[in-house]
Amino acid sequence: MIKIENLYKSFQNTEVIRDISVQFEEKKTNMIIGQSGSGKTVLLKCIVGLLNADKGRIWYDKVLFNKLNFKKKKEIRKNIGMVFQGGALFDSETVEQNVRFPLDMFTNMTDAEKLHRVNECLERVNIVNANQLFPAEISGGMQKRVAIARAISLNPKYLFFDEPISGLDPKTAIRIDQLIGELTRDIKTTTIINTHDMNSVMEIGDKVIFLFNGEKWWEGSRQEILHSDNPELNDFVFATKLAKTVRDLRKSGHSS
Repeated sequence: MIKIENLYKSFQNTEVIRDISVQFEEKKTNMIIGQSGSGKTVLLKCIVGLLNADKGRIWYDKVLFNKLNFKKKKEIRKNIGMVFQGGALFDSETVEQNVRFPLDMFTNMTDAEKLHRVNECLERVNIVNANQLFPAEISGGMQKRVAIARAISLNPKYLFFDEPISGLDPKTAIRIDQLIGELTRDIKTTTIINTHDMNSVMEIGDKVIFLFNGEKWWEGSRQEILHSDNPELNDFVFATKLAKTVRDLRKSGHSS
């Protein structure tokens, strides 16, 4: 269980997130949606400890995470897998070395055990015969799957994704969404996803949190979105779907 209470974060006297409280659903996909600049990424970085919140509490089960020292936070982070926007792979390291990185950082496995685990994770995300390739030698979709393989290498209890399908073509985006949904069910992780893509929300979202101007403006299920009377949420959903429709039409050559 991950719960945040009355969270605030400012930069240079500008509040980016204010008084956000939410309990994420355990072993489900939790979607954080909102326009660019709404505070999604800042909230996610506060939850995983990449940024320190100014005020508020962040709970991992019964542990008050944001009050722990560095050493104790590291113990919690062993249970966290993170996929950054763009994948954030190490360009100078092979696919195998990228996936192995958390194992080197947090385990005492032998080299043989690490290789076995790397291959398990790559197979889980449907990548084979790519161990010795570098990120520049594989597609964007494969890079994203390698990043996911790295994120699950420690069998995390919690998985975080920041715009996981950003920059991907629609077909690859659907595959990544499906993979995230499968992993959440199979590994039984609590998954938290930042996204602006409503197709992802409607495909795999169990719980949805909508941020507006740094505040939690709405929360509910993906089914409830369709019947919401929240005007800002409705504007966001409509604008997102309209923009996607226009892009799809342009790609298919049906727009002037």
